[in-house]
Amino acid sequence: MGSWSIWHWIIVLVIVLLVFGTKKLRNIGADLGGAVRGFKEGMKDSSSEKPADHPAQVSGRTLDAEPRKETKPS
Repeated sequence: MGSWSIWHWIIVLVIVLLVFGTKKLRNIGADLGGAVRGFKEGMKDSSSEKPADHPAQVSGRTLDAEPRKETKPS
């Protein structure tokens, strides 16, 4: 009883069809496909942006320095 046979899956599918109906399941599939399509278009648009659109980045150089102590003039 540890594994699910094909009959278990068929019964689950029939119950899902009875609860939701074929029209609602079709609409869910269309909505999911539209969401995936929109995500792909968004990823394509973001990768085609020019690098000049982004603010300038600081170079990777590191400065090695120590702060000076201020002395009052006498």
